[in-house]
Amino acid sequence: MTTELLIERDSVDGNVEILTLNRPEARNALTYSLYDELEHAVRTTTARCLVITGSDPAFCSGDDVKSIMAGPSGPPSDRLEQRPRLTPAADALLHTNIPIIAAINGAAVGWGMELALMADLRVASEKAKLGELFILRGLVSDAPGMGRLASVVGREKAAELLFTGDVIDAVEALRIGLVGRVVPHAELLPEALRLARKIAGNPPLAMARMKAGLRQTVDPDWNEVGRWVSANLAELFRTEDHREGVASFLEKRPAVYRGR
Repeated sequence: MTTELLIERDSVDGNVEILTLNRPEARNALTYSLYDELEHAVRTTTARCLVITGSDPAFCSGDDVKSIMAGPSGPPSDRLEQRPRLTPAADALLHTNIPIIAAINGAAVGWGMELALMADLRVASEKAKLGELFILRGLVSDAPGMGRLASVVGREKAAELLFTGDVIDAVEALRIGLVGRVVPHAELLPEALRLARKIAGNPPLAMARMKAGLRQTVDPDWNEVGRWVSANLAELFRTEDHREGVASFLEKRPAVYRGR
């Protein structure tokens, strides 16, 4: 069975680890097992810098809707209501002191956008597209969309992306500061690795403190934001508008929201 997450050490610098979401047939949509693999990889790595990317043609298209909605322990609304908390994979990514670079090789939408936001640095292929699609499914974004997007692009642009669900291309993402650089597609991983090797070559103890200090001074309390997100998602998952958002997506038709 093919693993949903490929983990490999950089052949040039063994202190750099590459995590590749590996469900290309589903545009690297997230299943419960992929969430678990990603969380475990981040929590257990001994690397000095992580590069996260996706198997072409996408970076990550968000949740695998059918898989997530038919989860192993009941509807998402029940799980979130019983234990409101920061998503475990997000908890691992947001609290690690290891620098993370997102190499965005294609669509990064929904939780794929959240994954990109959880990286410290974002390098985008010319083919990249990014978008917060949660509002179109009758939901709120995960914690990074709430707690980091505005600090990256400013409150007004963050509001526009969150409130409209618009998807932007790499050129626009660079213009608003959502990504740090855009490169030709074939140069994406080499550029991300060049940056990762430079970071990994710095003193690891100081680097960990540097990232912890940045989180302490700039980021919100991620656990508090995660509980807020969970509590609100528990309610929104039960709404007609959410069901309509999912149905219209699966049926490839315009949605009609009722506000209930």
